[in-house]
Amino acid sequence: MFAKQSAISYTEYLSYEQESSIKHEFVNGQAFAMAGASETHNVIVGNLIAGIRPHLRGSGCRVFPSDMKLTVAAADNATYYPDVMVVCDRTDSDPYVKQKPCLLVEVLSQSTALLDRREKLFNYQKLPSLQEYVLVSQSEMQVELYRKDADGKWLVQSLHAGDTLHLGSIDLAIALSEIYEDVEF
Repeated sequence: MFAKQSAISYTEYLSYEQESSIKHEFVNGQAFAMAGASETHNVIVGNLIAGIRPHLRGSGCRVFPSDMKLTVAAADNATYYPDVMVVCDRTDSDPYVKQKPCLLVEVLSQSTALLDRREKLFNYQKLPSLQEYVLVSQSEMQVELYRKDADGKWLVQSLHAGDTLHLGSIDLAIALSEIYEDVEF
């Protein structure tokens, strides 16, 4: 049987996380240790960053890998480490925590897929700045794109081999073949 850990404050979490040798996500006063990522996961994240970074040069937008924290104030300061995050709002200037992304990407694994599709989707959609949330499978060539329309409603699109991911938030198109380059299924 597991004992429930004592709740901690957001400030305590941030302080602890600065000194911790492992990353923790923070939800409902609880800190949850993150497991390491697979080779496939890392290749996909690397491919995404390699495709996004050159496109953002000179735009004022920045792309961050999974070492940058994202806090969702409207979700009781839930704090996550998205696999890829793009921030274009220069007022989002904390060097360790971002709060105003326009684009978030999570690479799915068996252990995180449910969390990414439910809790994170629900909490990320509370971010006023967020325009797109992308879920990338690492077990097959499949990408789910959640996009906020002009009325603030979220629409979903499923993409497969041969398709191109169009990211309106940063005006970039990336072929799925580029996202999955060097990935073997």
